[in-house]
Amino acid sequence: MVAATTVGAVNDMTARWAREMVGEQNTVLTAAGVWPLLALLAGPAAGPARTELAEALGVAPEDAVAAGCELLAALDAVPGVNAAMGLWARRSLAVRPAWRNALPAGVYGEFTDDPGADQQALDAWARQHTDGLIGEMPVQVGPGTLCLLASALLVRTTWVQEFQAFPGWAYEGPWAGRELTVLSRSVPEVEQVRVHDTPDGPLTAVRVEGDNGLDVHLLLGGPEAPGGAVLRHGVAALGGGYPTVSGAALTDGAGPGLRVTTVPSDDGVPRFHLTTAAFTVDGDHDLLKRPELFGLTTACDASRGHFPGISEVPLAVSDARQSATATFGPLGFRAAAVTAIPMEVGCVPPPPHYQAQLISARFDRPFGFLAVHRASGLVLAAGWVGLP
Repeated sequence: MVAATTVGAVNDMTARWAREMVGEQNTVLTAAGVWPLLALLAGPAAGPARTELAEALGVAPEDAVAAGCELLAALDAVPGVNAAMGLWARRSLAVRPAWRNALPAGVYGEFTDDPGADQQALDAWARQHTDGLIGEMPVQVGPGTLCLLASALLVRTTWVQEFQAFPGWAYEGPWAGRELTVLSRSVPEVEQVRVHDTPDGPLTAVRVEGDNGLDVHLLLGGPEAPGGAVLRHGVAALGGGYPTVSGAALTDGAGPGLRVTTVPSDDGVPRFHLTTAAFTVDGDHDLLKRPELFGLTTACDASRGHFPGISEVPLAVSDARQSATATFGPLGFRAAAVTAIPMEVGCVPPPPHYQAQLISARFDRPFGFLAVHRASGLVLAAGWVGLP
């Protein structure tokens, strides 16, 4: 079971990321793949980088490594979810045993002297841990890559009540005239649909139940609601953040896309009819475009090192990316993501290029002093220090 505090922290990162990064184009992101890697970096970090990472994570830095490892282990234990982590480093890096031993067994590997072979091995790792949904690592390994942390996440569920699929068209709105694969089903579980009263207006949310404890929540905001706001409010609604009306208590037009009517029935039991579109969406994210969201602003400053707890070699984050995909179909849902954060040497300041004379003075016996007005040379006070 994932700790409630960790759930809250990861969901908060999801909401902030969605609000800032999601526009009107297809995309998918998973903070659950980013958060553990940042946690593994926060523990061995120092200075401002440590503070920024801890603030982005929402956990104390001294607890971060354990929390990151616990999250990945808990995710991997959830039916329908596979989670993996990998760490690769050059032998010359001399990773500190205290940090390396805190990581799960079997995650450590070493780079060779052949970046091409290393890249092939990393790409194979990404495919292996996502059932081939992610074909390659989202970052490239170069001769300067000293260390790389990666996570892989695979999510799969089969609907408890499957959909009927048929070709159709959208008749109004931005999709008007577009051919779609329409998914449709009718169920008696009317509590699957809710309307949340958010600051940006009503939000219609439908929970589609999977057979292994995983659900997909479909969220529909108003026609002018930005995608980032819809997702952010959807995350907040999961924690009971807004007043909510659900099921049979709903009235016609209470939420976007919602109609409530009365029809003939054999048993008088309310039913919920859902029509949606099948989809596959992909997302490729450069986390360093908004480093403040992930606490990486200072960590990617290559003028110095930030992770003394990893190695005595000064290290800085050189890249941070995620590749993700998600498919919603008539029988179920699947999603996968690979996140990678490579590090290179953080340069220490170069030695000075010039030499200069050094003059030293020591006042280690009684001495006198003058207080002088600079502009006029006027002595304002004179004194003697016999005993300091």
